[in-house]
Amino acid sequence: MTRILIVYHTQTGNTEKMAQAVAVGARAIKDTEVVCKRAADATLEDLLTADGLAVGTPENFGYMSGMIKDFFDRTYYPAQDKVFRKPYVVFISAGNDGTGALKAIERIALGYKFKPVYNPVIARGQVTPEILAQCRELGGVLAGGCQAGIF
Repeated sequence: MTRILIVYHTQTGNTEKMAQAVAVGARAIKDTEVVCKRAADATLEDLLTADGLAVGTPENFGYMSGMIKDFFDRTYYPAQDKVFRKPYVVFISAGNDGTGALKAIERIALGYKFKPVYNPVIARGQVTPEILAQCRELGGVLAGGCQAGIF
């Protein structure tokens, strides 16, 4: 059984829509368990027991949301040396271009030594059906790669 953790924060509901699409894509892979949690509710144990991680955030002031940063802050030191090369993907709901939020997450992921495994999905403005399809693909690739042992 492959376990995928989706950690996200949302204020307007857009990032939550994207998280649910990522979950649908991951669940489409046979023998995959998906744990989808708001960042405030996600725990160190969730992170340590996951085979792959999907991180979703709105873009706030050109940065990731404070709750996503809080998740990283709470789990970083206890997770050190326990999550080496854990595959991860990112999805962002952005009012602007989303690059500041993405760069911040990528910088933190380097500290954890996570392994990026697919291009991020960034919704610039509205969360369209095309964006949701990309999110489903993101979840499917993460789960499928974990399941196949590619990541």
